[in-house]
Amino acid sequence: MIVSTGAEITGIRLVSPAETTRMKHVARFSLTLLLATAVTAFFFFGQEEEEAPLVSTFSIVGYDAATGDLGVAVQSKFPNLRPIVPWAKAGVGAVATQSFAELDYGIKGLELMENGATAEEALRIILRDDEGRQQRQVGMVDAQGNAVTWTGTECFAWAGGRVGQANNRPAEVGPEQNNQGTVVTGQGYTAQGNILVSEETVVAMAEAYENAEGELADRLMAALIAGGKAGGDQRGEQSAALLVVREDAGYDGQDNFIDISVYDHETPIAELNRLYKLNNLYFTQSKPENMIPITSDLAEQFQQMWTTRGFYEGPIDGVVDVEFQQILVDYMGWENYDLRIPPVQAVDVAGGETLMIDREVLEDIRAVFRERRWKPRQK
Repeated sequence: MIVSTGAEITGIRLVSPAETTRMKHVARFSLTLLLATAVTAFFFFGQEEEEAPLVSTFSIVGYDAATGDLGVAVQSKFPNLRPIVPWAKAGVGAVATQSFAELDYGIKGLELMENGATAEEALRIILRDDEGRQQRQVGMVDAQGNAVTWTGTECFAWAGGRVGQANNRPAEVGPEQNNQGTVVTGQGYTAQGNILVSEETVVAMAEAYENAEGELADRLMAALIAGGKAGGDQRGEQSAALLVVREDAGYDGQDNFIDISVYDHETPIAELNRLYKLNNLYFTQSKPENMIPITSDLAEQFQQMWTTRGFYEGPIDGVVDVEFQQILVDYMGWENYDLRIPPVQAVDVAGGETLMIDREVLEDIRAVFRERRWKPRQK
């Protein structure tokens, strides 16, 4: 049984005070250093009033019942938000903590959910002891798909969100609904933001998430892009991140299936989307429908390219044989297309099977060569 009142929480183990303090001090040191730098700049440029150090942000936290994926997509007018806002643990839950971000919502929130609390219970427990709760904005989703959001009454306008519902329109959170400072629950996802141009940002995010196809990461990215196009942060753009966890699905068995961030950029959402496409190219397997045959003409193109780059010294004859296949496999490994190699390597060329290549890999190989993003191979 979970008890969410009183000094002791039965059945739930919290992070030790020493561990929590250490983790919070690291993040707060970084924020304090950034603020000190900003204050110094304001002094020298004659700024009359110091601005509050806000993590003005819009984010979406989601869960995919089909894959078990949990994740967060977020953009902020704040540098390097990755170690501050998004938190997730495979099989447990995901959290976005923003607007005078308090790390306990990520650290303790995941700890509480791992020990049996629902997203709502975890949020209420942490809110109870947070004296600055009215300055916080938080979204949480657990591994059962329970979603919850909180927007404090002191978050800067526009501030609010949308929470998915099982068989209905998403629940609305904001000054228009007079439910800031209220825990609002739902299912599947929660989108929230503060210092936004208008509520259209979270409206667009919810619609894009619900209508997008693909896996959780695709839907989170679609929502983030839609939110930016609908207005986004009043103060502009600076950093962004996409974090998706799935047990043992990341590189070498890591749970961080997708972990991409943009530290500082003029258009961080566009840059994040570019990096997400690169992530898919290098860290996902080929789809059968993307495989195309290597014709004699295409083989000649490879031979010419390999000759220029120092991978091949034979004739440019377009012959696709076992030797050609091995050079292609080695070349793909050199260029880090490791997860796209198996369907190329598995073809029995000697037995008369047609050698195939992923069209996405082919397009990238051509682009890298055309744009001279390479160095000649040293023998």
